[in-house]
Amino acid sequence: MRILIATDAWRPQVNGVVSTLERMTRAAAEFGAEFEFITPQGMWTAPMPTYPDIRLAITTPSHISRRIEAAAPDHIHIATEGPIGWLTRRHCLKVRRIFTTSYHTRYPEYISARTGFPERLTYAGLRRFHAPAAAVMAPTPTIGEDLKRRGFERVRLWSRGVDHDLFRPRGDVGLDLPRPIFLCVGRVAVEKNLEALLSLDLPGSTVIVGDGPARAALQRRFPRAHFLGARHGEALAEVYASADVFVFPSRTDTFGIVLIEAMASGLPVAAFPVPGPIDVVGPDAGVLDEDLRAACLGALEIPPQAAREYSLRYTWKESARQFLDNIEISRGKLARVKWRRRLELVDGG
Repeated sequence: MRILIATDAWRPQVNGVVSTLERMTRAAAEFGAEFEFITPQGMWTAPMPTYPDIRLAITTPSHISRRIEAAAPDHIHIATEGPIGWLTRRHCLKVRRIFTTSYHTRYPEYISARTGFPERLTYAGLRRFHAPAAAVMAPTPTIGEDLKRRGFERVRLWSRGVDHDLFRPRGDVGLDLPRPIFLCVGRVAVEKNLEALLSLDLPGSTVIVGDGPARAALQRRFPRAHFLGARHGEALAEVYASADVFVFPSRTDTFGIVLIEAMASGLPVAAFPVPGPIDVVGPDAGVLDEDLRAACLGALEIPPQAAREYSLRYTWKESARQFLDNIEISRGKLARVKWRRRLELVDGG
């Protein structure tokens, strides 16, 4: 099957959407799937409001339509709700092509945290975007149930994986700091709630890996913390393997690939009991508590091997299988009939 993925998130962005698409599609090749992408590469772009590090494509409906028809895909999957996603959706509705979508990012919570814009209005826009999709792929059961409660339909699970060869226990290889080392990896931005970690009175060292718009301000406010900037590949894997506990203070992530990267590296997790960690972190691999300090200290008691063993259930091969199964189900005869009927009820704009 030849699948076209339309995504506004792509290199040089470094985030969970890009990582998921790159790694899942490589694993899906084992099942005989072939992929084409429509991304912002080669297009004019403009900085995203409130987040200039992310650039959005400036393009036209005719350009996107030509790209789709030239690719001649068997199926179209829309990964993001940005300009490329909306124009791909527009084309599919115009020519009456079945498509699937995925829900990666809790934009209503992110936008509200940055601007105060009401979450319910953003969810209304997202509901309209995903309404004509033959399947809406959600990363965890909890996120899926939340979307259903908000009026999203045909929600199906699409989990994530981890490279267990790269992310593995290695011993003390990368950080020469007082122990225990509490590590957080991710975008340094307001929605990641890093202040909840940085304000804790913890023994040892607190380390932040990543970059983003809030980094300079947080470094000034919390000079005792160690901000290492962005790390990738082996350099990132070594930092994981050198820490003692992985701390995930975010309350808004849909999954958190960094959680399974940490567990695969032998790091128990400390996090709030919220969507993402609730589904991803097992009771033998971490501690979830509204008292984040108690979770951090409790996670120190978890054996590294227990975290590693729990991570083995997450593979990119299984993620690819789920993705392809969702597409096959959405393209079934009965699904096609129901989808065409829904088009009569959904605005095709």
